[in-house]
Amino acid sequence: MLLSARNITKSFTGVKALDGVDFDVRPGEVHVLLGENGAGKSTLVKVLAGVHSPDRGTVERSAGTRLAVIHQELTLVPRLSVAENLYLGRPPRRFGIVDKARMRQGAKRLLDRVGLSVDPDTAVEDLGIAQQQMVEIARALDLDAQVLVLDEPTAVLTGTETDRLLDIMADLRGQGVGLVFITHHLDEIRRIADRVTVLRDGRSVGVLPRGASVRRMIELMVGRTISEQYPRRRQDPGEVLLKVDGLTRDGAFHDVSFHVRAGEVVGVAGLVGAGRTEVVRAAFGVDRYDSGRVEVAGEPVPRHDVRAAVRAGLGLVPEDRKGQGLVLTSTVGDNLGLVTLRSTARAGLVDRRGQRERARGMAEALRVKTSGLDQPVRELSGGNQQKVVIGKWLLADPKVLVLDEPTRGVDVGAKVEIYELVNRMTAAGRAVLLVSSDLPEVIGMSDRIVVMAHGRVAGELPAGTTQDKVMALAVQEFPA
Repeated sequence: MLLSARNITKSFTGVKALDGVDFDVRPGEVHVLLGENGAGKSTLVKVLAGVHSPDRGTVERSAGTRLAVIHQELTLVPRLSVAENLYLGRPPRRFGIVDKARMRQGAKRLLDRVGLSVDPDTAVEDLGIAQQQMVEIARALDLDAQVLVLDEPTAVLTGTETDRLLDIMADLRGQGVGLVFITHHLDEIRRIADRVTVLRDGRSVGVLPRGASVRRMIELMVGRTISEQYPRRRQDPGEVLLKVDGLTRDGAFHDVSFHVRAGEVVGVAGLVGAGRTEVVRAAFGVDRYDSGRVEVAGEPVPRHDVRAAVRAGLGLVPEDRKGQGLVLTSTVGDNLGLVTLRSTARAGLVDRRGQRERARGMAEALRVKTSGLDQPVRELSGGNQQKVVIGKWLLADPKVLVLDEPTRGVDVGAKVEIYELVNRMTAAGRAVLLVSSDLPEVIGMSDRIVVMAHGRVAGELPAGTTQDKVMALAVQEFPA
């Protein structure tokens, strides 16, 4: 046994995150840790890694066993280059001076291993979230660990990138490395897992063998049966609520046009780097664009003006919840009320009682696992943080809600709850623009799908299309 944890118990702010959990890792196996958001998975990982000390229980490692962790939240230094991040704290030296040439060569080798084609001198802050995740993975793979813990590494990866990572994991397993894998993608578990330990409410509720059914995993994880994974209820489309016409920014996207009608969910698919996030951020006013036009309900929205976009009825749930969607030093309640703080004020004064009541209702509707509205949002699990980001916009009731990777790091039960909220919005005559790297999600929840490639719209597909048709457009080339 490489690692053995027994009777692990841990509490935070009066909430028991882990309650008597047993877990072990054997050489040459992939042991999946499965559970809803807030079930205790990330806490257990931090106990195994020595970040947290358990209140009760023991963790033992075989002599000389080294453990490396790829955390759910990225631990890169944004302003440093890719190469500098890959060798942070351990740069190659020559005569006591950092050997930048060797560092770049080593970085290129590591990037090639995970299939990431970026310049090692590029600043990490200039990369997309998925590219940053691959840098994090490359760094961990170079530590020569006997136990490698991967905490939701595929949440922002495309299918191709995920396939590459699973192949790397299989190679490591063949070398005798023990892998702990956390993911909410049940198909990945079926492909790679040797064992599955399921956590619910901080307790281990079962250990499943290789080949366990998806239905059994879901039943253990959420304590109930989920009959439909993508419960889209389609409406007759109404007026055009969002119109993007000819949006262009040099070097990022070109002549992007699409529209979303009342009662519709329009999906935006494409490979990482296709320009999806760049377009929706520009449309919302976060980033600039050089030419084109954005309209909400027939009215033009001034460019690069977030406040005007919000007043017009546009909302954006960003792909990076930690960096762009939350004030991590504030409470759950304060974060839920961020967007509606001004609009619900009375005589210029914040309606604190009303804000708190609305925040409590939304937290309950989204089943946010928290000790209360006064708990700092940074203490929540990643998936519960995502629910808070979505909740603050749902409270604002925008005409059009843009969801950029809305279910990243969210468990299957919570995903269905988010999808039902999407249904509720469109049934009320609102519109949703769904940007996602999860093709089954885009296909299952969209009424139409806009596919982007190389910063352009490659085509549009109807509901019920296939993944092959989406990918055929996503890899389309355009003349220079």
